[in-house]
Amino acid sequence: MLAGPWASQILGDLGATVYKVERPGSGDDTRGWGPPFLQDPAGGSGDAAYYLCTNRNKRSITVDFTTPAGREIVQALAARADVVLENFKVGGLRAHGLDYPTLRALNPRLIYCSITGFGQTGPYAARPGYDFLIQAMGGLMSITGAKDGEPGAGPQKAGVALTDILTGLYATIGILAALAHRERTGEGQYVDVALLDVQVACLANQAMNYLVGGKPPVRMGNAHPNIVPYQDFPTADGHMIIAVGNDAQFGRLAAELGRPGWAEDPRFATNAARVANREALIAAIREATVTRTTGDWVRRLERVQVPCGPINALDAVFADPQVRARELRVDLPHPVAGHVPQVASPLRLSATPVGYRNAPPTLGADTRAVLGEVLGMSAAEIDALAARHIV
Repeated sequence: MLAGPWASQILGDLGATVYKVERPGSGDDTRGWGPPFLQDPAGGSGDAAYYLCTNRNKRSITVDFTTPAGREIVQALAARADVVLENFKVGGLRAHGLDYPTLRALNPRLIYCSITGFGQTGPYAARPGYDFLIQAMGGLMSITGAKDGEPGAGPQKAGVALTDILTGLYATIGILAALAHRERTGEGQYVDVALLDVQVACLANQAMNYLVGGKPPVRMGNAHPNIVPYQDFPTADGHMIIAVGNDAQFGRLAAELGRPGWAEDPRFATNAARVANREALIAAIREATVTRTTGDWVRRLERVQVPCGPINALDAVFADPQVRARELRVDLPHPVAGHVPQVASPLRLSATPVGYRNAPPTLGADTRAVLGEVLGMSAAEIDALAARHIV
């Protein structure tokens, strides 16, 4: 639902021509995953925001590939394509003649990327996989949330479908690597990407903490297992983040908090010592941070180069001067609503900048154009397919 479209949107941003193949009549399920829905000028409801977040720079074509004629259309497109990207369960496309061996026979240079919950092999391969499930099975939820004994303790998922997003990124990397290989050798290949594999790989330092130390990490709320202080702190009007990355930064923090002696205190002078004496230090810092507002602390700590910041809701995020300066919101023309907001790509390329060519397409907006331009079908042929609900 998200990992595949996320990968293809990245490729579209980088200049690829992306054909999004959807079911006639209903299309991508996420078009209905709302509210909120995009509104037209008359107040009518359009596609869901969920769909709009991940489908710009694509052309939507509707094809029922469960029919022989629809299968032939998709096969003909794949025969001309550089990449096929699919997000079906293992074996789901074999019955329709759209699996890798079948399409590779039509196009030996084809790069075929499959995104699944658990990969093409192993005892779980046939299972469906969703981000929430994989965050649980892959260990992320075991280290996310308030620690045991605190109010609201218990496993928590991330606030966005992070495993899907990361899987989309890895799929994009795999596709680009396969394209580079094909440039050298002329050979296409199969790319197998699994949500579970990605989630385990992205446990990063927490995975290594376990593999090296032998003890499974636990939930610590906003605290960091390896760095102190590196978490949220209360202020006179809310909360803020302090993220100290080295002993010099800690010394400057201590001085600004009015506790310069902490930098020489053997309990706190090094990060290892601060981790060992975490509870005493965090309690003492909290006593100091509640005496000023978040804004006051941010100004004071930024002045001495201690990493810190507010905890922003999304309205504050998009009003932030740095976010505005980096132009992280873009607005694209939309045929129904007039325009649609988008979150910009984070990629900044000096020679080949990201392009925002078109908004997420309405369902089937490009079917006739693609079938005519790419496959050379006549208007009469397309009309006949439409009459049979194949396109």
